[in-house]
Amino acid sequence: MGPATSGSVAAKRRPRPPRKWLPSRSTIAILQITVLVIILLAWYVLGKAKILPEFFFGDPVLVFGQIWDWTASGEIFIHLGITLSETLLGFAIGAILGVIGGIWLGLSPVAGALFDPYVKAINAMPRVILGPIFILWFGLGIISKVALAVSLVYFVVFFNVSQGVREVNPAILANARMLGASKRQLLRAVYIPSALSWVFSSLHTSVGMAFVGAVVGEYLGSAGGIGYLILQAESTFDVNAVFAGMVVLTVFALLLDLAITIIERRLIARRAS
Repeated sequence: MGPATSGSVAAKRRPRPPRKWLPSRSTIAILQITVLVIILLAWYVLGKAKILPEFFFGDPVLVFGQIWDWTASGEIFIHLGITLSETLLGFAIGAILGVIGGIWLGLSPVAGALFDPYVKAINAMPRVILGPIFILWFGLGIISKVALAVSLVYFVVFFNVSQGVREVNPAILANARMLGASKRQLLRAVYIPSALSWVFSSLHTSVGMAFVGAVVGEYLGSAGGIGYLILQAESTFDVNAVFAGMVVLTVFALLLDLAITIIERRLIARRAS
């Protein structure tokens, strides 16, 4: 008893490793804003000092002035509505098809082996070049832009979902089968929850891809949208308007990504409960 007791006392007296300091969310937010302010100030100062020529790099004051002019005139809302509708439709359709295709090929070894080389070949192809083909097929309307966004979103979601389904814990799967779970019950209670984190990981990446599809489609041919505004600014060498369009796209891409994060946290909290 003596050695055991002394050993337990020594274990209790063992010094704990120092805790790492983790900043709070408010502190991180303040630091992020500080970094942004420093970047904007550096951009402004370097431009005024002629180190960064304003003809090529623009002026942050004029960039935000352009955004203000678009907002005051209401012009930005018309073009933003067009781009957002194309982006959201392409994002939703591509994500749904990617989830369905990923689950199907992930659960079917025969189908996976059969279609795997074709899927990889299409994924390796730069899908932006499909834009002119979609315009030829569907015209200059919204459908061609949505089709291009779908082609970019689909494969990101597809590969993540397929990998998530294949990496289901074999022990959990075996236990569920021993309890008599049907294929539908396995899909609902085992496969989909296992792939859920992979799904949301792919959705965060797909947001930017959906915007890329919509904007590139507008570049190739359109009469409205943020890509159309940027194209018009490029034709007149208005670099400030180009950066203004990029800022607007970035802000709304971040907002959409934030919405996905909120949905993800709620689903994770529901699963935990």
